[in-house]
Amino acid sequence: MHLFYTPDVDASHPMYFLSEEESKHCVRVLRLQAGDEVQLIDGRGGLYQAVIHEAHPKRTILKITSVQSGFGKRNHHLHIAIAPTKNIERFEWFLEKATEIGIDEITPIICQRSERKEVKTDRSAKIITSAIKQSLKAYHPILNPPIPFSKFIRQQFDAQKFIAHCIADSKTSLSAEVEKQGSYVILIGPEGDFTPAEVDLALQTEFKAITLGDSRLRTETAALAACFEINFLNR
Repeated sequence: MHLFYTPDVDASHPMYFLSEEESKHCVRVLRLQAGDEVQLIDGRGGLYQAVIHEAHPKRTILKITSVQSGFGKRNHHLHIAIAPTKNIERFEWFLEKATEIGIDEITPIICQRSERKEVKTDRSAKIITSAIKQSLKAYHPILNPPIPFSKFIRQQFDAQKFIAHCIADSKTSLSAEVEKQGSYVILIGPEGDFTPAEVDLALQTEFKAITLGDSRLRTETAALAACFEINFLNR
């Protein structure tokens, strides 16, 4: 069944008008007609069943037939702060795959060794939206604007806090530290890794140093490995 992302849908109103862009996709691309059934997600946990009342390429009208709240609600909250990669396609690959696996919040952090200082959040948000539609998720991950590393770690988080780095030091595995069904913030550094000063600063602000295994991973791979492990531990 075809799925549409409709963040402004309201369960209290039985009729809903698709945007012009979605209407065009519905009618011109998918060739859907009146009477066809579709699904809507609002990004806040709502999964809606609907029927096309009037198929129009600019203003398709849907009739909502049922609503399921809290669809796919997870038992934990995962926030990954990741340094954007020099090759933006690698960062965008992470956004897509992490969304498919399960993530709640993403923050691009600008570190001392970061080769990329900017992220086009509009484009990144579209990639995330496409991924939730593909993987049938009713919750839309939050994508925060880029922020300097030093400013990010000084924020207050009601969560377990971890920093993954490659510096030879005392570290434990993520699985050994995680308290299940909790909230987590995980820091993933740039291609050149965090500097020793950044690691020290993170430890001073109560982040725990972790390892993601013996292999030397790319930034986006490390972030996805952390995402998978948290979801696996909370399965």
